[in-house]
Amino acid sequence: MGYLGEEIGKLGFGLMRLPRLEDGSFDEQLICAAGFTYFDTAWIYTGSEEVIAKALVQRYPRESYQLATKGISWIGCKTPEEAQAQFYQSLERTGAGYFDFYLLHMTGGPRTQVFDLLGMWDFVAQKKAEGLIRHIGFSHHGSAAELDEILTAHPEVEFVQLQVNYLDWENPINQSRACLEVAAKHGVPVTVMEPLRGGLLAEPPANVAKVFADAGDASPAAWALRFVASQPNIITVLSGMNAMEQMRDNIAALKGFTGLTADEMEVISDAQAAFDSFDLIPCTGCNYCAKVCPQDVAISASFLTLNANIMFGRHVQEWLNASSGRQKPSACIECHACEEACPQGIAIVDELKRAAEIIG
Repeated sequence: MGYLGEEIGKLGFGLMRLPRLEDGSFDEQLICAAGFTYFDTAWIYTGSEEVIAKALVQRYPRESYQLATKGISWIGCKTPEEAQAQFYQSLERTGAGYFDFYLLHMTGGPRTQVFDLLGMWDFVAQKKAEGLIRHIGFSHHGSAAELDEILTAHPEVEFVQLQVNYLDWENPINQSRACLEVAAKHGVPVTVMEPLRGGLLAEPPANVAKVFADAGDASPAAWALRFVASQPNIITVLSGMNAMEQMRDNIAALKGFTGLTADEMEVISDAQAAFDSFDLIPCTGCNYCAKVCPQDVAISASFLTLNANIMFGRHVQEWLNASSGRQKPSACIECHACEEACPQGIAIVDELKRAAEIIG
């Protein structure tokens, strides 16, 4: 017996980090250059829904692709009407007419109850009945136990989006393996986010890269994508691709792919062991923290800098490239708003103090 989305290509386009041209504008052509059919965006991804309208919706027949977006009710919403407005704004921005997959964005911890308090589960069910949503789901950034509770309470859920990659496989916060097992127990298929952990698994440190180089010609990114695609019950694996070279490598990684062998899984185990030698901050660069920071601190850039310093012994260029004019970590006033928004459960205030020692 099949599952929802089994016929969808195993590589989908994640649009949180949109590809850009040299002048800074969005690369609309690249988004649709390689024949993808599953596109994942969100109300909170600045500019993403508008770009997908021009790059996809206005160019191709509506039935030729699947479009997913998300509503993040726990940011900026105090009433049901404000939460519901995000759905209607997404419809207007994309011009899609309906969404194939609609997600309540980022359950886990205190965020979960906001969707209950604002009546969003009933709202999306109503929109499905009206034909504006084809399939209801949610993206989860919490424990496996929380995921089990949500799926038990909401049997109407048809799919779930999970952070799955080999680095987070046994991570006590993200619990990739355990969450996949919970979804399977409930018979709910999975769309995968962060298979490359914010790009880290595409350009890993030298000791990890050597593990893969010794095992064959495939890139580190290809190994990471194949590991995820080898798991059962997967609808699609979302990759954010910023250049044609990345796109070609990602497509080649999964074209005709049927799963890693036992020997290849041992290579993944060796890569996991190599990563264990580093004490890394598990930041993926989603920047939800930045959206609530009253001091406009470049939080994810600070963590990228710390991780680069740990793995590669360099940090200045990372800060210059990623800070985007935001404030240095020393500007933190320790309000902890960022920690409530962080899907990775990072002790951000403490880590910013570490970052301030090398950045200022």
